[in-house]
Amino acid sequence: MQVTSNSFRDGERIPGEYAFCMPDEAAHVCLGGNRNPQLAWTGAPAGTQSFAVICVDPDVPSRGDDVNQEGRTVPASLPRVDFFHWVLIDLPASVTSIAAGEFSNGVTPRGKAGPAAAHGARQGVNDYTGWFASDRDMSGDYYGYDGPCPPWNDELRHRYVFTVYALDLERLPLEGKFTGQEALAAMQGHILAQASLTGVYSLNPKVKS
Repeated sequence: MQVTSNSFRDGERIPGEYAFCMPDEAAHVCLGGNRNPQLAWTGAPAGTQSFAVICVDPDVPSRGDDVNQEGRTVPASLPRVDFFHWVLIDLPASVTSIAAGEFSNGVTPRGKAGPAAAHGARQGVNDYTGWFASDRDMSGDYYGYDGPCPPWNDELRHRYVFTVYALDLERLPLEGKFTGQEALAAMQGHILAQASLTGVYSLNPKVKS
């Protein structure tokens, strides 16, 4: 399988149009376009019954002590953890592309609705759900895609890995609200093939992105 995108090239910077936050000189960050990028894939094996799309940032700080704090930085040496930005499952085998902005177009405070999505697919909650849980203005269930917003003082340029999975069943055995980890666990034993595309992003003006 191969995954391509008209929105950015593999290994290159994700445009602010597809990010949750963009750099801002006065306030460090401002809201981005938060559109999901265009994706297309080819080469799915015979027997494919559905596709799943997962976007994860493996470079999120494992501790938040220094995150977005004036006069401090998040060191590149800090251990990192996964942060899920998009969990899309049950795409019919006939669907081999996603248009830019088809599943997300702009930042939606308190999250977008789900799990039902276009094409009869379903979307899980991304990890902004937990990130904003204690924020009175932003808390809610963030279904579907919400783009990059790494700490503006992080020394590390973050990677955003978009992976398309070809599966041997039409519907994953998940009900109600589900997470990226739960979707990946449900896929085990049903993955016929997979392919990834990686974009990079930073809000730190000192980090080349």
